[in-house]
Amino acid sequence: MKIKFEKKSTKPSKMSIFISSLISVLIALIFLGFIILSLGDDPFEAYWQLVSWAMGTVPGLIQSLVSMMPLLFTSLGVLIAFKMKLWNIGAEGQFQMGAFAATWGALYLFPNIHNPWVMIPLLMILGAAFGAFWGFLPGIMRAYLGVNEILSTLMLNYVAIYWVNYLTYGPWKGAGSYNFPITAKFPQSAILPQYGSGGLNFGIIISIIMAFFVLYLVKYTKFGFHLEIAGDNLRAGEYAGINVKKLIILAMVIGGAISGIGGMAEMSGVLFRLQPNFSPGYGYTAVIIAWLARLDPIATIVVSFFFGALLVGSQQLQLFMQIPSSLINAFNGILLFSLLASEVFMRYRIRVVRS
Repeated sequence: MKIKFEKKSTKPSKMSIFISSLISVLIALIFLGFIILSLGDDPFEAYWQLVSWAMGTVPGLIQSLVSMMPLLFTSLGVLIAFKMKLWNIGAEGQFQMGAFAATWGALYLFPNIHNPWVMIPLLMILGAAFGAFWGFLPGIMRAYLGVNEILSTLMLNYVAIYWVNYLTYGPWKGAGSYNFPITAKFPQSAILPQYGSGGLNFGIIISIIMAFFVLYLVKYTKFGFHLEIAGDNLRAGEYAGINVKKLIILAMVIGGAISGIGGMAEMSGVLFRLQPNFSPGYGYTAVIIAWLARLDPIATIVVSFFFGALLVGSQQLQLFMQIPSSLINAFNGILLFSLLASEVFMRYRIRVVRS
């Protein structure tokens, strides 16, 4: 007896995609509920704590929006590569390199620039450039050497993380940091406009504008059209006259640049100084967000806010119910497997063939 997977001739409808996404979330919530129950806690109370603060109060909503910003930037970054069926797992490293570049520019390259209208664009360019370079490396290795992009992007994440750790524990440790591994604070000219005292900043608006830019890029340009063709079949793309190697590199570079701008926005809009472990894994969560949004840039805004609220709500779980906030990572993992399984069922017909 054999199990055969036959690709369906028709693409799944938008309604079936939406329903499968909801079912995936529901399955992940059920599994998470059993885990919480095994810890001796009430899963319904836990779910209430997850949403009541993050979505039911003004401070919680503000914190959810602040957490949404880096998730949205990194999700948009991986989305472009995913359109071409490239598994870019490197948004975390590209995000870290964007943060490093913004810190370098604000504290060391442009310390005498006091005009924010000059400083902020320069930092964005730096963040985009270093994020793009971190995407270019695995892109060129995949295009010309056939190196698996999953491995190369994943390994480069660790290089970026340890590079930031080296700088903050070593040469960039701030003079007034009381021996904590943090840099000096950004000058006022390098800080994005703030709205109130809850961390709401102009970077959130930039991230939403970026979502519409990515929508235009993938839906209404030749580049996006080529991504769709090459994503369906690389060899067919080559026969159609598309320079597939160039396209691979471009997809990785543009995605890396977007994630790099996200790292810059996190530094200039939220933290104002570089420090170790400033990202709780935004770039890895971005993979799940992009798939749950079904690679739709506008849907990515909504899903990023949902995951931002989960991050904020998980802190309430730890505070009021002593449930470890790391359980959200378990939820993310279960959700990713559910999404992949639903993708298989939607696109393939499963047949049992007797020998």
